[in-house]
Amino acid sequence: MSLIFSPTPLNPYTPNSQSWASMTYQELDATTASSFLPMVSVVVPIYNGEADLPDLIDCLLSQTYPKDKVEYLLVDNNSSDRTLDYLKKTANNCPITIHPLSENQIQSSYAARNRGIKTSVGEVIAFTDADCRPQAQWLEALIPPFIDPNVVIVAGEITALPGKNLLEQHAERQETLSQKHTLTHPFRPYGQTANLAIRRSVFATSGLFRPHLTSGGDADICWRILHSNIGRLEFAPAAIVQHRHRDTLQELASQWRRYGRSNRYLHELHGIDLMPDIKVKDISYRLLRWLVKEVPKKSMRAIAGKAALVELLDTPLSLFTARERTLGQRNAKLPELAKTIEWL
Repeated sequence: MSLIFSPTPLNPYTPNSQSWASMTYQELDATTASSFLPMVSVVVPIYNGEADLPDLIDCLLSQTYPKDKVEYLLVDNNSSDRTLDYLKKTANNCPITIHPLSENQIQSSYAARNRGIKTSVGEVIAFTDADCRPQAQWLEALIPPFIDPNVVIVAGEITALPGKNLLEQHAERQETLSQKHTLTHPFRPYGQTANLAIRRSVFATSGLFRPHLTSGGDADICWRILHSNIGRLEFAPAAIVQHRHRDTLQELASQWRRYGRSNRYLHELHGIDLMPDIKVKDISYRLLRWLVKEVPKKSMRAIAGKAALVELLDTPLSLFTARERTLGQRNAKLPELAKTIEWL
């Protein structure tokens, strides 16, 4: 997963726009729409995900898409916990089709996804992650846009699981993981692999994920597909996956440094602009302004019950994440091997 924010989106695509494709599949009669049930392969890369698997499996079991039309390829990526054992045990005692797979040669979620794609039989390949919670109608809402043969990528929405501490609540307020950020990227729109579906046939033209890439692979594969002019991307806002936000400063810093590395990698692969560095003097000025103006005002609003306590942290946390993103981008360098594209 990667996030690249732009303060001035330039792409005319917006998540709230209703494209011709949306009108097409929404205006079809009920009989035609209900009969469009392509085989779907759901690919989930997993690294040390043993603790997440029970909740994930429950979400997969609850899917309203016909069970005989879905296979779940859960790919262990050389975990050191009991992920693979759990997958094998679950596959043997489950009313849905689960294929436990392994990718032990390359430590990368994109290599694990490629392993799943190569094993899959579906016409549409859907992606999510082990720490995500697809809602019951996820696939039922994610697949219909593919009834239009010109649609080759569909992105669903990503919302937050209920936050337990101030860091999670801040990320939820900022809608950090929402697809609306990536769908309005000034270079080209793209969807994050936490909630994404791709028509299998396009991989023959675009290739699979870059297996040695460690961040930015979702943008890279969407951009390669769209650059090929073989179809377009559609947004399915009702196809919802919930995601857990980071709950410690260490995890938050790691997340945003990864976003910075992603931007550097995509700059080298696609020539996109680098994000401007946030400078120490800018941080100092904004923190002083926060202390002098924002804290008194927001404190009074919080006391009056008109604002949440987490609002007091908006500025310092935004500065913290911007600084970490700057460091990630500044220190990253794309490995030569990460330029390699894998093929079916």
